[in-house]
Amino acid sequence: MLAAPVPALAAPASNAADPAPADPAQTDRGSHGRTPRDLRELAHKTGVRFGSAVDVAALRAERDYRTVLNREFTHVTAENAMKWESVEPQRGVFTWADADAVVENARRNGQKVRGHTLVWHNQLPAWLTTGVENGTISDTELRKILRDHVTTQVSRYRGKIRAWDVVNEVVDDDGAMRQTIWLTHLGPGYIADVFRWARKADPHVKLYINDYNLEWNTAKIDTTLAIVKDLQAKRVPIDGIGFQGHLGIQYDYPGDWANVMRRFTDLGLEAAVTEMDVRMILPVTPEKLATQADYYGRALSDCLSVPACREFTVWGFTDRHSWVPGWFDGEGAACLFDESLAPKPAYRRLLATSRP
Repeated sequence: MLAAPVPALAAPASNAADPAPADPAQTDRGSHGRTPRDLRELAHKTGVRFGSAVDVAALRAERDYRTVLNREFTHVTAENAMKWESVEPQRGVFTWADADAVVENARRNGQKVRGHTLVWHNQLPAWLTTGVENGTISDTELRKILRDHVTTQVSRYRGKIRAWDVVNEVVDDDGAMRQTIWLTHLGPGYIADVFRWARKADPHVKLYINDYNLEWNTAKIDTTLAIVKDLQAKRVPIDGIGFQGHLGIQYDYPGDWANVMRRFTDLGLEAAVTEMDVRMILPVTPEKLATQADYYGRALSDCLSVPACREFTVWGFTDRHSWVPGWFDGEGAACLFDESLAPKPAYRRLLATSRP
């Protein structure tokens, strides 16, 4: 998921005054026969973890943001703080403070963590891309750099991360393998390599392949299925498939999404909705909000209809910090809460959704 890099931040503010919810895995909040009061209770009722991407600057600076994040969600993903340019902006110089802040806040609030992402073609540090382009980093050295990056990051958070997006967006929209520095200089075998390196660094973490438009793009679906089957045939450890779920109400809802999930889970994978949002062409109207709520509800229903769908994560929960306006001109209002952190119809629709 491409989003604007997080700027340098001050030291983490203390959350000592924030209420710390109980661990949902250990507490029965008793939603029997009624609509759950919040997403944590819905998570307990359905058995599906509800997550959000986390803006680290907001986590530190905005108490109301922290309060909603920690009240509502049982799972979190660092929006940018674990991407390569964030954790190693200079070669050999690691900056873990932002990623650590997300992991520590999750620990205090009984939340699991999705690591995002180990290998991607975007948001790479300039020292790496420049070195590859000018030839000062050879293909042999690049492979070692990649192995060291995966090993270092996964090892640092061993036992603290539930699942990693190991490779992100490796298939292009036409179904071809995406032309990246990894494919160009290391060949397609880099995918198997990074999964093996990640498993060695943390034997118990779930390892995912993650992509956008996988909900409906037939060419991308078929190629990703082929990658998974090839990895499994080679006994490469892969545990899950991540559907980003970036939707827009100006497009049809991907009505076959549940069946697509099953094509992957039938291979023994668990599935997750990893980056859900539903944008609209502005301005906001009640009719658009109703359609947005319908899309969110249908997406959750699709996940709940597939037993191996284990997580439903939104890519930011408030329009105050959504990535959408910066990337889609004239579009926005994609999240469950508005800029004032008031819940939208989509939020209430999720609470009213139950397993089929």
